[in-house]
Amino acid sequence: MTGFSSLLAAVPTGLWIDGTTRESCSGRRFDIVNPATGTVLTTVANGSVADARHALASAAEVQPAWAATAPRERSEILRRAWELVMERSEEFAQLITLEMGKPLAESRGEVVYGAEFLRWFAEEAVRIGGRTATAPSGNGHIAVIKEPAGPALAITPWNFPLAMGTRKIGPALAAGCTIIVKPAEDTPLTMLLLAHVFAEAGLPRGVLSVLPTLDAPDVVGTLMKDRRLRKVSFTGSTAVGKKIIEQSADQILKSSMELGGNAPFIVFDDADIEDAVDGAMAAKMRNGGEACTAANRLLVHNSIREEFTRALCDRIAATTVGPGYEDDVTLGPLINAKQRNAVAALVDEAVAAGARVRTGGTPIDGPGYFYQPTVIDNVPAGARILSEEIFGPVAVITGFDTEAEVVASANDTDYGLAAYFYTQNLDRASRVARALEFGMVGVNRGIISDPAAPFGGIKQSGLGSEGGSEGIEEYLNTKYIALTP
Repeated sequence: MTGFSSLLAAVPTGLWIDGTTRESCSGRRFDIVNPATGTVLTTVANGSVADARHALASAAEVQPAWAATAPRERSEILRRAWELVMERSEEFAQLITLEMGKPLAESRGEVVYGAEFLRWFAEEAVRIGGRTATAPSGNGHIAVIKEPAGPALAITPWNFPLAMGTRKIGPALAAGCTIIVKPAEDTPLTMLLLAHVFAEAGLPRGVLSVLPTLDAPDVVGTLMKDRRLRKVSFTGSTAVGKKIIEQSADQILKSSMELGGNAPFIVFDDADIEDAVDGAMAAKMRNGGEACTAANRLLVHNSIREEFTRALCDRIAATTVGPGYEDDVTLGPLINAKQRNAVAALVDEAVAAGARVRTGGTPIDGPGYFYQPTVIDNVPAGARILSEEIFGPVAVITGFDTEAEVVASANDTDYGLAAYFYTQNLDRASRVARALEFGMVGVNRGIISDPAAPFGGIKQSGLGSEGGSEGIEEYLNTKYIALTP
């Protein structure tokens, strides 16, 4: 930890409003804790309702000028921001590991992934389209144009402190929207650093604000009641997302929601088991299982279930647990004590109901918020661990016999974000991919996120898409202009 003191000393910890760092109007600050040790890394300014009003006033003031900025200029600012993030990639990676806990190797991967949204939407900024046509009646012309939705609010989670911000900031800026980011209270440092990078890249003052706060309900509620705000984008739990959707109704805000998941990971009897285990490790253990796309239910054909389970147990048992900034660590801590306790409760309840622990199964004593990488099977139907997001390093294995059975089981959830399956049968691959009721499906791969592809779910997993050519549409309004002949 001592090797990161200079990094922490240089990290901005004030609110970022109107192109400058400032303290909160309340004068309050709050602690940012290292989840690997439970100790305080630093403190940050605690944004207040007054600060939120100031940020929105600034965003609304510069919105017309930013909307009128040439798409090429917006593109070049985003491109320069991408270059600067990549130039400072190690600084960002270390900061992500310190405040969120993931191993440095994964943090470096997040920096590359997160920065790519800036480059992707730099390219999309100059491709905002429209159309013209002759009216079928012949009485005029139809012109359709796209315009910025207006000032936006982005509410981001703690599990990907950089990527969850760039995935919203990139399309907003590309579309010509100003944006206020309310980062998660556990991990605001990365987003504050990004704001300074954008200033260095030439982003005009007021276009981007970053507002850390412990008073999210009041701050967010104030912003969403203000008629100047026109867009809200949220990534987080379905329970909180539902409240934000309710709040958005007052001003009829354009809304996009990336909410919870309950991803099935299906292994058919013709799958390559070694490949499937590799995929399961990626889909389940990446980010310590703290991802909405994480495999929550591993459904394995009964003819190969024991072979697959043993192979997965061997891989998971070999995981090196520890602080993410230490060499050779492959699994870091959970974000905080509350999350560790929630994971432990899900496992303990399942075991009490008859589930079997194949490896792991308990919290790790000592400083920080660690939980053993775990595999359980023989989980009884109806166990909470099968229907709720685990958000931790726990793989739950159940068996199946037929394709129809497993598809029905996979779809038997209120969620519909991501699903995965392994098979070597081309006909089955096409058939099952279409039958699964999820917004994203991985076929013979355990990582599916791509800045060039739409990211989003159906059912209670959300509304709209982020990434891909679809992502910028979330920040654009459609205008029809009727022209005389």
